[in-house]
Amino acid sequence: MIKEDILLKFGACKMTYKKGDFLFNEGDFPKFFYQILSGSVKMNNFNDEGKEFIQGIFSTGQTFGEPPLFINKPYPSNAMAISHTTVYTIHKEAFFRLLLTNPEVNLAVSEVLSQRLYYKSIMASELSSQDAEHRIIKLIDYFKEEIGVPSDVKYKVPLTRQQIADLTGLRVETVIRAIKTLEQKGGLKIKDRKIFL
Repeated sequence: MIKEDILLKFGACKMTYKKGDFLFNEGDFPKFFYQILSGSVKMNNFNDEGKEFIQGIFSTGQTFGEPPLFINKPYPSNAMAISHTTVYTIHKEAFFRLLLTNPEVNLAVSEVLSQRLYYKSIMASELSSQDAEHRIIKLIDYFKEEIGVPSDVKYKVPLTRQQIADLTGLRVETVIRAIKTLEQKGGLKIKDRKIFL
């Protein structure tokens, strides 16, 4: 999202993480802005029984974890690498200087945060619905829109069934059944175990 030369000008450092490494933990206070150079990161929480709930999945070019940075509150979730991942980090104060001196970047960051807030509002409404099929289609539509795939183009869903379950608050067995039902209804296609919408 933010151009590499601008990131480097404000002191960005490259950090590399292995799959399963935590970039930060729930309850930590934010010190850095993060932008993914390669790989992917999930933000998650675990309930008292140890069940994971995925707040979001972010990949190459995307940023994550900004809201607590702006309001100086602890992170409400963990950030974990879900593949070998390299990120740019910028110290909080340098990031704020970057925003103040680059209004176009400031506007772009505001737009990204607004998109995420919109998604959270939509998903909060969907999670109150008992219709698993509807939740799954809404989630896939959001990911498709997020990367700019036209609605008439088949999109290969980059999520596992477990990740879909964790993002929608469903059990993985329910997701598997719902996906089979959606395929039978023509709502999506499955090819080589991959989901296409």
